[in-house]
Amino acid sequence: MNIAAISQVALALLTQFGLRVLGAIALWIIAQWLIDFGLKLLRRAFRSKQVEPTLVNYIVNIVNVILKIVLIVAILGFFGIETTSFAALLAAAGIAIGAAWSGLLANFAAGAFLIIFRPFMVGDTIQAAGVTGTVEEIGLFTTTINTLDNVRTIIGNNKIFADNIQNFSANPYRRVDLQAQLHHAVDPADAIRRLKERISQIPHVLNNPAPDVEILEFNLAGPVLAVRPYCHHENYWQVYVDTNKAIRETFGEAGYPIPEQRYMFSGQSPDGTSASVVQRTSLGRG
Repeated sequence: MNIAAISQVALALLTQFGLRVLGAIALWIIAQWLIDFGLKLLRRAFRSKQVEPTLVNYIVNIVNVILKIVLIVAILGFFGIETTSFAALLAAAGIAIGAAWSGLLANFAAGAFLIIFRPFMVGDTIQAAGVTGTVEEIGLFTTTINTLDNVRTIIGNNKIFADNIQNFSANPYRRVDLQAQLHHAVDPADAIRRLKERISQIPHVLNNPAPDVEILEFNLAGPVLAVRPYCHHENYWQVYVDTNKAIRETFGEAGYPIPEQRYMFSGQSPDGTSASVVQRTSLGRG
């Protein structure tokens, strides 16, 4: 009788446990399907609003993790496990992980702000955190930049977001800043006229706005001209080089004398009399 009763109780418990296991499996499968379906709808809604793909993945992954945690807690409760203490333990673990990974979480938050505010996009040329180059990827924790000398540089998002950001691709054109040194005997108006005419013929130099050539300052060698053509960002360095070449050729064709910097040294000669020596140093063209 006792063995039969124990067997019946054991069978009842096993049956109850088995039904709970089957119910938990069914709950997991159905809930997982609902989560996947909901995430697809969420992703589709973001795409219809033309939200940045990186931001979409960022939000969908967070929602997915939260829903999975809720599902696990629900299954534990289905088995009769006290979930209140489990939730408290999970919260404490989250706080501990957050404190240990504060820097990583800061990069994570900065990445979200970079995606939301969009100070730059993939393909833009920027200067941020002391690095200048083309943005290759904006990740959740880091941003990848290819520098001008083709070195891939990975920077933490928090360092970028906390620093000044210069986006060279944001505006429709850029100004090339150069200087041209003239000899003091050269007429600046003639040099300005010649340079404007020559620079306007350089490929990729914009006519609107037109190149600026004006007197910037004077030094002991003569006037210094500010030479400032405008171009699109992708042509910046080619225009920079071509403008330097144009300055050199224009002054050479005009026959301008090479500017010289004069230095005067004072002292005493061997016989005790004072003497001054003037030294001239050629500055070259441009």
